[in-house]
Amino acid sequence: MENQQEFEQLTEEQLKERKEEMLNFYKESMPYLEAQLSYEKTLTEIEEQRFKRASYQMQWAMMMQGPGEEPGEEIPENPVAKESVKPASRTSKLKKG
Repeated sequence: MENQQEFEQLTEEQLKERKEEMLNFYKESMPYLEAQLSYEKTLTEIEEQRFKRASYQMQWAMMMQGPGEEPGEEIPENPVAKESVKPASRTSKLKKG
């Protein structure tokens, strides 16, 4: 609001001079902004490559797993056999006689 009042109080010559100063400021800032743009683009490319590499590593790990396996999960040799097989008793149950 203060800047608007300031511009309204300027003469045509002062307004033209102020606009020229602003234009020069922006023109002088362009090399810095272009350098920053180049920097940001390079950072973006690096991050994209990191993401792709991580994605490929995850896809590779998933391909190397068998179907239905969870990462890091060990498959038991035979889970049913381990639970249902009971050790035989050592004492004889034959009748004497």
